[in-house]
Parts: sequence; structure tokens; C-alpha cells
Amino acid sequence: MKVVGFCGASGSGKTTLLEGVVAALRRDGERVSVIKHAHAGFDLDRPGKDSHRLREAGAYEVLVASSKRLALLREFDAEVPPDVHALLGELADVDWVLVEGFKHAGIPKVEVWRASVAAARGDAPLYPDDPRVIAVATDRPQALPAPPGRPVFALGDVPGLVAWLRAQGERLQLHPDAACHD
Repeated sequence: MKVVGFCGASGSGKTTLLEGVVAALRRDGERVSVIKHAHAGFDLDRPGKDSHRLREAGAYEVLVASSKRLALLREFDAEVPPDVHALLGELADVDWVLVEGFKHAGIPKVEVWRASVAAARGDAPLYPDDPRVIAVATDRPQALPAPPGRPVFALGDVPGLVAWLRAQGERLQLHPDAACHD
């Protein structure tokens, strides 16, 4: 499977870009999974639903399955920072895994940089110092604070980005013995 991350500040457009990338890959018949970083305490189940009641009762894991969907909820006794490689091991075999967030993960990444968000937040981009950032997707290439030294895509250029990602071949291939640490 090929693995690539998408990182950037909240509000920069990561999820919107990922929606387009997922749809483009699926249109070509490829199987795609997504790993998304979430803040502590997020919920997929709602109060009153059986899965929520069982989790609240103390179940370590609640696996909800139907003929069309499976969801696994796991509770940790203590906070455990998620590790991308461990999460990759939880997934079924697919053609692509797109990882949203996990900006410090040891995987190839596309940095999503929106000028207005960067200006408002004052966040420094990762690409000047992180060799794992292999491309930048942005709304204003001319406003990038440092020369990227890697391919730059418009946020709306999903076809161009997907074509480039496909051309990366071996560079994005996950090797089972590869060490990757967040």
C-alpha cells in the first residue's frame, strides 16, 4: 500500500483536499483508507446508543458491525499518543492510505498551507525544516514564507496532485519492515 500524510493548521483545507483525493482515487477503482488524527475525547457513538452505553459501562473495546460497515471503539486507561505505524497495522489491505494530521509522523507528507490561516495563527510552515514534506498545496504560492524546494500545487488542483502522487511510486510504498516514529 502507498501511504501519504496531509498536514497543516486547522482550517487550512486538509479535509476538503483529502475529499477530492479520495474521490479521484476511487473513481479510478483504487481502494483508499484514511487515518485522521482527532482530539482527545471525540465520540463516534452518541449517548443513548447501545455502543455508547456499553463503552460507558466499561468495555475496553466495542466493535459495531453490519453487513455494510464496521467500527471499532477502543478506550485506553491512560492517554496514549497515537502512532501512525500502529494505526496502519489496524487497517485492511488497500491501495492507498491517506493520513490527515500527524504532522510529525515519519511518513511522506503534503503540507496544506493557506495564507490567511497562517497569517492569523502565526504558525511556521513545516516544509523548510521537515524533509518528509514532499509537496505543498496552497491557495497562494507567491505568499509562501520560504522557497519550497519541492512541488507546489494549488489547493483546487486535485487532478494534478493525484497524478503526481501516483508518479511517486516506490517513494510512497509502505514497507512492512520500515521504522516510522511519530
